[in-house]
Amino acid sequence: MAVSLKKLNEQIMVITGASSGIGLVTARMAAKRSARLVLSARSEEELRELTGEIKANGGQAIAVRADVGDAEDVRRLAQAAQEQFGGFDTWVNNAGVSIYGKLSEVSIEDMRRVFETNFWGLVYGSLEAARQLKERGGAIINIGSTLSDRAIPMQGIYSASKHAVKGFTDALRMELESEGAPISVSLIKPGAIDTPYTEHAKNYMPVEPKNPPPLYAPETVARAILHCAETPERDVFVGAGGKGISLLGRFAPRMADKIMERTMIKQQQSNRPAGARQVNGLYSSSGELKERGGYVGHVAESSLYTRASLHPVLTGSALVGAGLAVAAFLRAKRAGAR
Repeated sequence: MAVSLKKLNEQIMVITGASSGIGLVTARMAAKRSARLVLSARSEEELRELTGEIKANGGQAIAVRADVGDAEDVRRLAQAAQEQFGGFDTWVNNAGVSIYGKLSEVSIEDMRRVFETNFWGLVYGSLEAARQLKERGGAIINIGSTLSDRAIPMQGIYSASKHAVKGFTDALRMELESEGAPISVSLIKPGAIDTPYTEHAKNYMPVEPKNPPPLYAPETVARAILHCAETPERDVFVGAGGKGISLLGRFAPRMADKIMERTMIKQQQSNRPAGARQVNGLYSSSGELKERGGYVGHVAESSLYTRASLHPVLTGSALVGAGLAVAAFLRAKRAGAR
């Protein structure tokens, strides 16, 4: 059965991790385009503030407190969408957590927590969405990462969780297609994004973490998500830098290892002493509606590569951009190593 997705102003959209970063920007952007929203996060107070803001601006949204690592919470989220709006058309699995530190120093308990949210939360959401969308059709949009393709040091368990996300998403897509289910399954793979990601991660390093360049605005990811809600796409890289990492890892893996070892560890470390390790978003919510992380440096507000890859007329530009992506990545690494 062919996949036919509604225009955003006709959709009901579920977004997990909606109180911060990419999820928050996506919710606000979708509301401006008249989508009806079912917003989920661990913080009920911030969700209520967000839904109040959306309603005050003429939108429609409900808040559902949920920890996606709990399968029952995910079922309640789907049920709330059914009770309020009669179901949903797009389900965005965005919620995520991370850890900075060497694998040998990170506790197994913390590693499991990353997988409970990043992998199992996405599995619960995808399967619940697929079960309901088989009847009405729609989109499942999973937020992976550049690190779904290429692991980096100091974020090893996060990289592993995003590799698992890619494997699950690809397998789910094939199985649904083989059944003729009218469901689009998209994997979004952002590069480094200026969100509160580093603030919320649990940190085992002696200094505060920082994002390595190049960085992109969360709006670049939100635009890709909303595009996939209306247009079936297999996967989307957000940012040429991320595409560059993927290409380098695929075609020159040993070179990629050496570059990562030489530059990536340092580029994820700031010059500020680490704060208290127990202050993090691994097990509890951040407690604030915050879109950006305040990166000191250039943040790209758009990605020509991503725009080109999503529009057939610009496919030639996308191919050129893919060829230039590795060069851009290497230039950023060299600059950061100085």
